[in-house]
Parts: sequence; C-alpha cells; structure tokens
Amino acid sequence: MADEFEEKRRYFRVSDTINLLHRVIDPSKIKELSYVSTDVLSSCSLTAALDVLNQELSTLAPRLERRDPEMFEYLKLIDSKVNLVSQALTSQDEAFSEHDMREVSLSAAGVAFTNDQPIKIGELLELRMLLTSCLAVIVAYARVVQCKDISEHNAEHPFAICVEYVNMKEEDRELLIKHVIKKQMQQLRDKNAS
Repeated sequence: MADEFEEKRRYFRVSDTINLLHRVIDPSKIKELSYVSTDVLSSCSLTAALDVLNQELSTLAPRLERRDPEMFEYLKLIDSKVNLVSQALTSQDEAFSEHDMREVSLSAAGVAFTNDQPIKIGELLELRMLLTSCLAVIVAYARVVQCKDISEHNAEHPFAICVEYVNMKEEDRELLIKHVIKKQMQQLRDKNAS
C-alpha cells in the first residue's frame, strides 16, 4: 500500500479546466488500453475545438501584444477569418459541449472531478478528456477510488469523484505529464505577471 501511495505522489498534480466525459463501463472493457485521438473533430464540434484553442491563445495574447503589437494585430485578423469560416461550417451535432467543461485536479496517475451523481467506489469508468495543450482527446479507463459528498460546498455538483487510471499506455501518460507541466508553467507565469 505504501508503494502504491508513493507511485501516485511521484506525479505532479494541477488544477485545470478541461472537457471531460465519463461513463460507467463493464469490467471486461478494462482490458483495453488507453489511447489518444488526434482526430479531435470526431469527439467534439469545430466550434468546441476552436473554443478550446481560443482559451489557450488568450493566455499567450497579452505577452505577444507587448512583444510585437503589429504581429498581434495581424494574428487577430487571421483569428477573425478562422472564426468566420467556422461559423459557416458549424453543425449542431457535438459530443463535447460547454456543459462538459470541468474543474479538475489532473495528474498522470488519476483525475478528481465533481459530479451531479455519486459513483460507487470500485466502479470502472471510461474517460474522454480533451486537453488544450495538444488538442488531443485521451480516452482512458479508470477505477473510482473515492466518492465524497460535498453538497455543503457545491449544490450543482455535490459529489467529488477521484479515479486512478487503469491500463494507461506510457505514451498517453507522457502526454498527460507534458500537459500538466505546461499548465503549471502557465499558472506560474500568470501568477508572476499579476
């Protein structure tokens, strides 16, 4: 048990806002390995994907504007053109939606999120996580290790669910680690700028 605790703690953890879908699955599915889909548009609409990129860009924009105002204006015009094209192509059918945005505590060992329903400890979940840093969807399997009632602090999502990944491929774990580190660096830059 101590080794398991050490394993969980050797990964950095970061607070993040990601698109997260989950569903309870049959234990036989857990034999499948995690995978990354770079075909983001099969998991979300063009609008949702562009919104994710806009969030990422909004953190870079102030620095670029200070460094090179002319380039910043040029890139804003290109962004406007892309947004116009996306509006013309947008369909209403999407897997991820704005309602799937979640505040999470994310690491390469597991993820914690709030939920409107309890999930039993030991249940197996399929998770779909859209990561902004690489614009990829990680499909991972996880086991619920904690379900806590937090209704006193969060009436909308009264349950805190903690899961640990099962059968995660090392390259997927590496992608998560890169995302977490990038997010931590961004948060440190934001903190130092304010």
